[in-house]
Amino acid sequence: MAKYKIAVLPGDGVGNDVMEAAMMVLNSLNLDAEYIYGDVGWEFWKTEGDPLPARTLDLLRSTDACLFGAITSKPKQEAQKELVPELQGKNLVYFSPIVRMRQELDLYINLRPCRAYPGNPLNFRDDIDLVVFRENTEGMYAGVEYFPVPQDLRDKMLEHNKKMQRFADLPEDELAVTARIITKKGSERIIRAAFEYAKEHGRKSVTVVEKPNVLRETSGLFVRTAREIAKEYAGIELWETNIDAQAMWLVKNPQDYGVLVTSNLFGDIISDLSAQLVGGLGFSPSGNIGVNYGVFEPTHGSAPKYAGQYKVNPTAMLLATKLMLEFLGEKEMAARLESGIAKTIAEEKVRTYDMGGNSTTLEMAEEVIKNMN
Repeated sequence: MAKYKIAVLPGDGVGNDVMEAAMMVLNSLNLDAEYIYGDVGWEFWKTEGDPLPARTLDLLRSTDACLFGAITSKPKQEAQKELVPELQGKNLVYFSPIVRMRQELDLYINLRPCRAYPGNPLNFRDDIDLVVFRENTEGMYAGVEYFPVPQDLRDKMLEHNKKMQRFADLPEDELAVTARIITKKGSERIIRAAFEYAKEHGRKSVTVVEKPNVLRETSGLFVRTAREIAKEYAGIELWETNIDAQAMWLVKNPQDYGVLVTSNLFGDIISDLSAQLVGGLGFSPSGNIGVNYGVFEPTHGSAPKYAGQYKVNPTAMLLATKLMLEFLGEKEMAARLESGIAKTIAEEKVRTYDMGGNSTTLEMAEEVIKNMN
């Protein structure tokens, strides 16, 4: 019996291409694992009305970790139009599979390392090595939204906050509401995860990125919680910045930052900005991690126009594979994989189109394998 059971969800578009590269690397590393492929993505939305079928969630719950490729996602109206005829008119609503995984499996950490590997022509600077901890299950992405807003809810909001008065007379088709939900528990565990990472990896500071001067209640709770937790970690300094200023400082002095922690929407924004500093989403992996399970993915989309062409850069997928190996405790394998990636980039011989070369996805994977040994 294999040591690990790994769910493999290639998804849509180039998710299949980069997953093939990841499997080549894992096979070369001889990870003692059984790989079980599952269904996820746009085709299952169109034909079943569910891009994350129940059988796939069952698969995740029966495995040790998951490698996830990429999915196509479209706005509500477009998604409904693409349903097969027998599913039309059934009030089905598309919901992101990866967001559902995060919430249903309580994968509260979104770990986004952003490291500049020397030799990458797309680096903003070569000395960037930062990690974003993004809360993954609540905030603006909690899914509590209304359109139209029920009248009794509008009345209650007006009763409790007179600032609603200027929206009170809007027609129902001119008002939408999304709730930003921040909890003490959610704040505590993501902030503690950031400090534990800083402690383990010798980072000297943790920067909490919020907007408490405007979002006084939600960001206020998050920042107050950070201050409480920081007292437990002597030698690690807590820095506090507003999200807008932090975006500016990351462009100005990204080398000053090591660990950043924030809520869901702000983390989504700041982690993509950080990724661009080290070459873009083709170099940016993501780990969605809970107490006992993790889903690991590249952060780029499905890029349907490139599907099957083996054109895209597999580095983000390979770095996501490295994160999975670390999660499983296979640190020596993870180090070998990262060393192979770093050497491949530094040698400047094999490059995909985004780096100015013409190598394929699988040629890049082959070179990484060669450089691991």
